[in-house]
Amino acid sequence: MTDWWLRDAPALLAVVDDGLRCLYLSRGWRARLGQRTAEEVAGLPVSRLVASGPDGSPEPRLREVLGGQAPLSSLPVSLHGAGGVTPGLLSAWRVDEQAGAGALCLAATCHADLERALDEFRRLRTRYEHILEAAGEGIYGLDEEGRITFGNAATEAILGWKPAEATGRRSHDIHHHSHADGSPYPHSRCPIYAALRDGEVHRVDDEVFWHVNGSPVPVEYTSTPIVNEGAIQGAVVVFRDISRRKELERQRESAFHEIQKLKEQLEQERDYLRDEIRTVSDFGDIIGTSAALRRTMAQIDAVAGTPANVLVTGESGVGKEMVARAIHERSGRAGRPLVKVNCASIPKDLFESEFFGHVRGAFTGAHRDRVGRLQLADGGTLFLDEVGEIPPDLQSKLLRALQEREFERVGDDRTVKVDVRVVAATNRDLETEVRAGRFREDLYYRLGVFPIRVPPLRERPEDIAALAEHFLTRACAELGREPMRLSRQQVQRLTRHRWPGNIRELRNVIERAVILGSGTRARLDLAMPGQTDAESAEAPAPAPSPDAGFVTDAEMQQRERANLIAALRHTEWRVWGPRGAAELLGIKPSTLTYRMKALGIRRPA
Repeated sequence: MTDWWLRDAPALLAVVDDGLRCLYLSRGWRARLGQRTAEEVAGLPVSRLVASGPDGSPEPRLREVLGGQAPLSSLPVSLHGAGGVTPGLLSAWRVDEQAGAGALCLAATCHADLERALDEFRRLRTRYEHILEAAGEGIYGLDEEGRITFGNAATEAILGWKPAEATGRRSHDIHHHSHADGSPYPHSRCPIYAALRDGEVHRVDDEVFWHVNGSPVPVEYTSTPIVNEGAIQGAVVVFRDISRRKELERQRESAFHEIQKLKEQLEQERDYLRDEIRTVSDFGDIIGTSAALRRTMAQIDAVAGTPANVLVTGESGVGKEMVARAIHERSGRAGRPLVKVNCASIPKDLFESEFFGHVRGAFTGAHRDRVGRLQLADGGTLFLDEVGEIPPDLQSKLLRALQEREFERVGDDRTVKVDVRVVAATNRDLETEVRAGRFREDLYYRLGVFPIRVPPLRERPEDIAALAEHFLTRACAELGREPMRLSRQQVQRLTRHRWPGNIRELRNVIERAVILGSGTRARLDLAMPGQTDAESAEAPAPAPSPDAGFVTDAEMQQRERANLIAALRHTEWRVWGPRGAAELLGIKPSTLTYRMKALGIRRPA
């Protein structure tokens, strides 16, 4: 037998013969005895190595092992050393020499060394336990079968399960068994366990672990395998609760969508205002003190604060849009837009798109999404000017949208919900249109919850002077002219005029008078051709009927027909466009066309 296997061993190892004398002694034991060479310790009796322990001398037990008894394990003894005797543990087992004689192999452990090693182990263990407990992330370990071996305090705080109760159980069964929607998460697809199979680090940033109370906890985690000498012995899982981050992301996304919505809404309102900027405040503020106008204003004040739909009727040019604006500005919707739709100016093929909007590609020419006027007016007021011009086949769609407060854009299957108050205006007799079958009765009653009639200018002659002064001041400012004033004779002439074009005609006449005037004098005589100011002052007023001071309807129609024919002749029967008859009369071309048809006026062959 040779001593190669223990010659340089730092542990306390020895081989003794059947006489319990040293044959070989390890370097660690020689150093303990203060001996340097193997020769110096050869033949030393066991009693020089170990002394009696709590159970007496170990020699009888060693002889029993030599005699074939079971090996000796961790027998308490006293160990000799250069510094004195210290307690320790002795183990012994029999080995056979080549000659057949028996020998014993001894292994001893000094309590002091063991305590130092245990103290170091405890210190390191405490240190790393403190690190684990102080970590804000959840950390737990798995063995090679995927069973939990430990867990830190953050694991319990985040998921609710106590590490001591979860030890020995599979982590997948405890907290990773389902997706966020509750569907099963197969064990074979679990990234945590994948680290135990392939030995690679697996990182996941968007999953859920399940709390013991059954609620999902959004997490990101890393599963890192523990590899020793090429063998996977387990894994360490580090995870973090990202609920706060998810909530912030949700809030940011919600804020982003809200910003997008507001941006789109602002763009829509900007586009609408660009289209309608020229129509704003066509006639200035509502001006006048006549009894007829006061009745109208009282009706506006009564209905403005209610959600009722309003039908404004009156001749062309009386200021129906101004009445609609007054209703809107006095209502609780004043902070939202008043959106105008001129039903008389929309081509029939584009009515549906104009009202409800369309999506890109819905029809030829639909190159981008467009928001309809109903959606633009959401939360505000929709003003339907010339509502009697809406084609019959589209009246039912508008009625449904107003009743249900929802609609679909052209080419889209998504429903858009709106909250819109409608103010409609017309110069037609809608009741007559209903009887004739040209206007739906149910739509008429839907729009005409509260009717308001705007009096024509001839019924409020006492307001003409104030209106003329207002338009005169504004025209001078807009045209860069010196301030002008009207003479008494000019005011009288304006007051006597019948004004078939109403306020619009009055405004146009005043603007022409300013353009044609010079200095501080407005040339009303040129703006109202046919009479000079002097002739107008001397001309008697139209002869009233002998009974009550009024003219018959036939006489009024005859005068209106003559006036229209005079304007048409002056423009060589041109109705539309610049310098057309409609512009001279201060009315819309569609209105002039309608009156020509009603009065039987046709261009001569």
